[in-house]
Amino acid sequence: MTKPVISREDVKALDQHDPLQLFKREFYQEGFYYMDGNSLGLLSKRSEETLSTSLNDWKKHAIGGWTEGEEPWFYMSEKIGALTAPLIGAKPEEVINTGSITSNIHQLLATFYKPEGKRTKILADELNFPSDIHAMKSQIKWHGLAPEEHLIRVQSEDGYTLSEDTIIKEMDEDIAVILLPSVLYRSGQLLDIEKITRAAHEYGIIVGFDLAHSIGALPHRLNEWGVDFAVWCTYKYLNSGPGGVGGLYVNEKHLGKSPGLAGWFSSNKDKQFDMSHELTPAETAGAFQIGTPHVLSSAPLIGSLELFEEAGIQQIREKSLKLTRLLMDLIHQELSGHGFKIGNPLNDESRGGHVCLVHDEAASICKALKQETVIPDFRSPNVIRLAPIAFYTSYEDVYDVVLRLKDIMENEKQKQFKNERDTIA
Repeated sequence: MTKPVISREDVKALDQHDPLQLFKREFYQEGFYYMDGNSLGLLSKRSEETLSTSLNDWKKHAIGGWTEGEEPWFYMSEKIGALTAPLIGAKPEEVINTGSITSNIHQLLATFYKPEGKRTKILADELNFPSDIHAMKSQIKWHGLAPEEHLIRVQSEDGYTLSEDTIIKEMDEDIAVILLPSVLYRSGQLLDIEKITRAAHEYGIIVGFDLAHSIGALPHRLNEWGVDFAVWCTYKYLNSGPGGVGGLYVNEKHLGKSPGLAGWFSSNKDKQFDMSHELTPAETAGAFQIGTPHVLSSAPLIGSLELFEEAGIQQIREKSLKLTRLLMDLIHQELSGHGFKIGNPLNDESRGGHVCLVHDEAASICKALKQETVIPDFRSPNVIRLAPIAFYTSYEDVYDVVLRLKDIMENEKQKQFKNERDTIA
């Protein structure tokens, strides 16, 4: 049976019945189709307002802004942690806004990776983002061990996805810690976090996840699943802005543990200004902070998280899946015969928030798309990532993006560009 053709009228009807349609006007987006929100989210008016609040607190109160401002800086990291907790299925005390993904990986591995006896290895994967691998290798070297021997990377059968069963087969009594992405950054595959965590704990292994490509795109239940720790950035789906402060989660069973890397803000807040040289760590995830909070890079997140509270992460996930499903259906409908392959899982349960398009001319196609006012994302060597964001992408936007891509391919507009990445891809 022939699949019915998707028309512009069809996608307009989807927009008319979209419960999140009004959130689009909350974001600054004019003159372009933005498909790169999984790299850097757009600025919202709420984030602009909450950043302005912290600037005004600085202007009005100077150093008094730490405790006397409209949004006191001294407690901002904990407030943002509490606002973030519902997105990942955590308790407020398990979450803190701090650092970056890489610095937080270093902090949590310094805390939980204690190689001794047979348990000396970290289990990761060969498709992970380079910075995570750099951090793991660094931590292994810190203990005087060789990464070639003590960092185990699960292999991919197709170069794009991982098998949870293959990951579990690599677990044994030699593994001290597992650190995996929740969603693979190239292909958009969503791993079964619960299944992996349950298996890891059967082997007595500490397990953590990098949520960079899942937080803000889909719901999690980290506390219920018993995940030991997690890290994330906030400038992608959480729309905190370039260089926005990251976050970390530590399961409640580990709270009270001394941080591997201690610092000024690791302290219990009531004790911090006693100025003692003996640290009294916070009994919350706040203990895993190191330095002073980066207030002006955190403040926009307060406004952004207000939008998540209003929209609800479950509704965001439902629309995200519909948007990526529409995008894939339109690619099949309009781009057949142009050499594209979909590299992400097709089933909803295993798909994150973006579509992975594989093409031999991916780099030049991305340049042509930018010329046609579409902002995509290129990942070497041959991946075009397209991320329709539930807050600010309409169904008709997706339709228009695919038609522009079809026009590029039919008229070979990509041929005018070199098929190689720019300095920043």
